Amino acid sequence: MEKHIVIVGGGFAGLNLIKTIGDDDRFRITLVDRNNYHFFPPLIYQVATAFIEPSHISYPFRKLFSKYSNVSLYMASLERVVPEENKIVTDEGTLHYDELVLALGTETNFFGLENVRKHALPMKTIDEALYIRNHILQNLETASRNAKNDSVQSLINIVIAGGGPTGVELAGMIAEMAGYIAEKDYPDIAFGHSNLYLVDALPSVLSNMSDTAKKTAYDNLKKLGVNIKLNVSVKDYVEQQVILSDGTKIPTQTLIWSSGVIGRTIEGIPELSLAKGKRIIVDANNLVSGFKNIYAIGDICINMTDPEFPKGHPQVAQVAIQQAKLLGKNIKSKAKNNPLKPFRYNDKGSMAIISKYNAVVDLPKFSFNGIFAWFTWLFIHIIPLTGFRNRFRLAAEWFRLFITNNASIRMIMKPRKEN
Repeated sequence: MEKHIVIVGGGFAGLNLIKTIGDDDRFRITLVDRNNYHFFPPLIYQVATAFIEPSHISYPFRKLFSKYSNVSLYMASLERVVPEENKIVTDEGTLHYDELVLALGTETNFFGLENVRKHALPMKTIDEALYIRNHILQNLETASRNAKNDSVQSLINIVIAGGGPTGVELAGMIAEMAGYIAEKDYPDIAFGHSNLYLVDALPSVLSNMSDTAKKTAYDNLKKLGVNIKLNVSVKDYVEQQVILSDGTKIPTQTLIWSSGVIGRTIEGIPELSLAKGKRIIVDANNLVSGFKNIYAIGDICINMTDPEFPKGHPQVAQVAIQQAKLLGKNIKSKAKNNPLKPFRYNDKGSMAIISKYNAVVDLPKFSFNGIFAWFTWLFIHIIPLTGFRNRFRLAAEWFRLFITNNASIRMIMKPRKEN
């Protein structure tokens, strides 16, 4: 009999699991996702800054699965798991499973700051990235019409909370585009001083990378005119003012939040199976603590059985991909009553792009930066894209943009039904 495997979440983890077991007719696989497409999160900030189109980093699930006769998409959002009945409840109906794989990823962590949650701009989905793009462009248009008003400063100031790779890459992109584009497109606005702030509670940017990477990123962002504020955190966001822990107030209508993530709440998974940050505790085979047929992979889980990572693995794409591939192999082994292999993470390093022709790369044994690191970053981020057409289009678009310094998609588009 076919074993029905339900996978919730079509990110790196879910997609790579399907690629591993999708050609095995012993399994019937249903992917549950609220979107009908897979997208590439590491480049989402380039969508938010009007550098590339969403279609460059996304691909429809149904086209991805067209070669698998045993894989189907169930477009819905998970509401709860009912383990005692081997079923999940979604906003579109109920699905029964033989084995369940939770690969939902994480959501933005606002650390209990209610005003920040209400008014800051997170950037974890395509929808949120497009909202940021429209918001920034709309603010510039408003500032251009009101260039002599006192309110113009809050319109053109941008605060980015979080100095990790996402915050650094976003700050570098916005700073460069401001220099190349904003002053030409909006001559009425007086960009007299830096209007871009990068805030982090830690003593350095890129805190999890090498000292070389930290210094390179800091120095280059400063050269681009970014106001970097370290050892301070955002405490509130009131009346279009970001309030920092040292008392500083920054007038702005744009607070972009890249400061942290937390596991998605899943009703039906008990508190005893959760660790700090709502991450689901799994064993060496990614089996959820307390269950026999529910697995969790990717950012949402924490595995503390790996000798090299006793506190759990970093929440990065490579962990999700490697966990998914091993789980797929283990599912096949389990079907044959063969022994399972424990998960051991192969750390391939980390990287961040800072500005045009400058990036930082940390490999397990050495680090480097500059133009070679920049080309490495470009190459590494082209390879995982789904579909040859996407790779070609993005490579061509990057080449054009880096030559011309002029993104051509600075249109404000807000889809809505006309009355």
